[in-house]
Amino acid sequence: MISGLSKLPQKFTEPLTIGNVILQSRVLQSPLSGVTDLVFRRLVRRYAPDSMLYTEMISATDLHHMKSLPKLMEIDRYETPISIQLFDCRPDFLAEAAQKAVAEGADTVDINMGCPVNKITKKGGGSSLLRQPELAAQIVRSVVDAVDIPVTVKTRIGWDDAEITILDFAKRMEDSGAKMITVHARTRSQGYTGNAKWEWIRKVKEVLTIPVIANGDIFSVEAAIACLEQTGADGVMCSRGTLGYPFLVGEVDHFLKTGEYLPKPTPIQCLEVAKEHLQGLWDYKGIRGIRQSRKHMTWYAKGFVGAAALRDRLCRIESVQDGFDCLDEAIAKLAHHQEDFRAISPEDLAEMIAMQQ
Repeated sequence: MISGLSKLPQKFTEPLTIGNVILQSRVLQSPLSGVTDLVFRRLVRRYAPDSMLYTEMISATDLHHMKSLPKLMEIDRYETPISIQLFDCRPDFLAEAAQKAVAEGADTVDINMGCPVNKITKKGGGSSLLRQPELAAQIVRSVVDAVDIPVTVKTRIGWDDAEITILDFAKRMEDSGAKMITVHARTRSQGYTGNAKWEWIRKVKEVLTIPVIANGDIFSVEAAIACLEQTGADGVMCSRGTLGYPFLVGEVDHFLKTGEYLPKPTPIQCLEVAKEHLQGLWDYKGIRGIRQSRKHMTWYAKGFVGAAALRDRLCRIESVQDGFDCLDEAIAKLAHHQEDFRAISPEDLAEMIAMQQ
């Protein structure tokens, strides 16, 4: 057990309440553009049956002009609890999009106010709303008035180190009707670089009464526990730590509930899941899924001798069979050696991987 578990409040074994939605898990899978589609979510759900999952973010403007709903918005009626994440800067379009999300079966609607990507912020969405708190509040009020399910917000701590405005911003979101806020503890200017400033999540928690979810640098069970200890947050959201590792949300959830580690998947088990992921993307999206799969496949190929060479091959696959050939060959080699390379010390593992590059 991690010694810090004893310091955590009893609440982490209890349900998380978001408005009228009650979750049996305080660990959430972050919405990730180009990642958290239906295929990926099904894998996460297998290992985290109680956790809230999120769609990729969806443009309310695009939805307004579409005659039919995009695949981004498609959810499986069996995958609840599920949230559809929206972004835009138009309160009326977001309210309309939220109503469509409800019709699709979303348990909550999440509004993205944290994406740092230029093509989003230049159009007034994502983290640009941190600089327009009145508009952000109007958006939340409009969406809250439009739907009868909880509305939540995901954001960052500020635009840059000179504009860390999260305390006032978060309070405005709560006052406007948001039922939960997730704080990625980086500024917009940081992007995904540097360290997450978890101390700001603690400050947000001290000024709000709605649940506060911590996000940023949650790459392991140990990191999740450390974050909860330091922030006092009501839960954690796993993001980049799940790339090529759909087991993480379930691992953290299991530890919070039991104080016990789940066995780590071996490299062979990870590559077997990669095959499932690849087949699923082909079945769901066809050739576009194969192109999208290349990044996913390279994320799975890590932590064992030969991983770098495998990644080089996987990033160029043209078909399911190409991917299966690469993965099956790697699985056969690992099985032959009968060695779980995750058991090797981090120092030896880094050296072994470096030799393959």
